[in-house]
Amino acid sequence: MSLGDDAGQTRIRLPEGDDGDPYGGARRGGRTSSRSLVTVVGVVVLLIAAIAFANRGGEDSASEEASADSPRAAATAPTGEKPVTSKAAGIPAGFAHDRQGAESAAANYAVALGSGEMFNKVRRDAILGSIIVPARVADFEATLDKAYTAKFNQNVGLNEDGTTPKGFTFVSRTSPIGTKVTESSPDTATVEVWCSGLLGLAGESSTNPVTSSWFTITMQLEWTANDWKIVTHSQKDGPAPVPGDERASSADEMAKAVEEYGGFTYAR
Repeated sequence: MSLGDDAGQTRIRLPEGDDGDPYGGARRGGRTSSRSLVTVVGVVVLLIAAIAFANRGGEDSASEEASADSPRAAATAPTGEKPVTSKAAGIPAGFAHDRQGAESAAANYAVALGSGEMFNKVRRDAILGSIIVPARVADFEATLDKAYTAKFNQNVGLNEDGTTPKGFTFVSRTSPIGTKVTESSPDTATVEVWCSGLLGLAGESSTNPVTSSWFTITMQLEWTANDWKIVTHSQKDGPAPVPGDERASSADEMAKAVEEYGGFTYAR
């Protein structure tokens, strides 16, 4: 969801289905064998990489120590600072005053700005007051008040006041995939956060089913009051992967998943 001038526009893509369920749709065929081949090749590549890593020993320890402020991505092990233990307005706070802390702050702030709580004026203002530099809070509030209008709420399936219609589950989630620092100084950082998102209403008769999107958020952060705060925020589409062959879940499955699976505190 963008915080720019076009934030009031929503694009809804309805999945195809033959059984009347807006979440339904038959599994697409024709790519099973190719996917199996890719999986086998991928496993072989991973095994070769694992063997090479095991045989490498400690020859790279010095270089890794030298670049400790810019940790490499790791799929199976955490890197950098431990997750924060404090919160402000329900949002993780107290990030490390370094490059890793800025990345962690940006990831967690992306989650907050893409949450369903942003559709509630009271909660939205509390979130902004917690993650935006004090001098910019009023500007952000004014911009978002113009974006979260009664018409916009209706476009995503909510009531005009932003509440969820009875019998439905509203879904608005942002999940960071990765972060990248493009500029930094001791007290400033520009961080890009690659994200996937979910938005829509889960329910048997929903005309706005939950759809997914991919986008990249860019935040300019400043070290203020012993934490990282947002100065500016922008968003662009992608990078988006090729859709897989998974069958879209039913409305009940989607609503149950949203209610049962919680989110994370993101840290490098």
